[in-house]
Amino acid sequence: MSWRFVLTPKWIVRHLAVLALVIAMIAAGFWQLRRLDDKRAHKALVEDRQEEPAAPVEDLLLQDAAVDDVLYRSVTAVGEYLADDTVVVENRTFNGASGGWVLTPLVLSNGDAVLVNRGFIGFDRDGRIVAPPPPGGTVRVEGLLFPSQTRGSFGARDPDVGKLTVLARVDLGRVAAQLDRSLLPAYVQLTESTPPEPAVPPGAPALVALGPPVPSEGPHLGYAGQWFTFSVIAAGGYVLLLRRVARDRAREEQRAPV
Repeated sequence: MSWRFVLTPKWIVRHLAVLALVIAMIAAGFWQLRRLDDKRAHKALVEDRQEEPAAPVEDLLLQDAAVDDVLYRSVTAVGEYLADDTVVVENRTFNGASGGWVLTPLVLSNGDAVLVNRGFIGFDRDGRIVAPPPPGGTVRVEGLLFPSQTRGSFGARDPDVGKLTVLARVDLGRVAAQLDRSLLPAYVQLTESTPPEPAVPPGAPALVALGPPVPSEGPHLGYAGQWFTFSVIAAGGYVLLLRRVARDRAREEQRAPV
């Protein structure tokens, strides 16, 4: 078989295109492995911090404390809810149901407030998300600290002015802008409340505490395997293609008249 054709300009361009494709797929595979490492590190961090004893939220979120150092810690908070400042974060799901998160500021003994994610609530019979009132009087909540959420490259934007009752995400800066007191720089995802949340009327959707997160490693290992497999298939398939072209050319040369 003659392989001289592989050095022609047309085939050199094809070689480079296949090489670029294979390199891109291999790079995508390694990117997925790096994402897997990040997910595993985050999972270990969350699990380790959840094992630490619960501490008063005002002790962890000191004025000069780095928020990242205390995220996902178990905390307690004692105070009174600002029921009129309750907001709902829409477009959330829980156990396959659609609805929203109900968040209410809790005023602590020092006058600061911490935003509490009281839980998930589904749509009512009229297709609305109606936030139930929080417990009255002094309330003790226990939960985990979570960071403020920010908008990525896409997603809905919340208006910059006015008092909002519906948010696109847990934006602590936006909530703080409509409160008359200082808001702590992380929110509490409630796991327990004393007294508990009031009972809802019959037929109304119940408010369900989200509980602690269960970090996942995600599908990155499988995706990495797919990209590496695709790269092997592309490279191997191209070699087979070259062999076939070389063989066909050799047959044509044999059939050609002398």
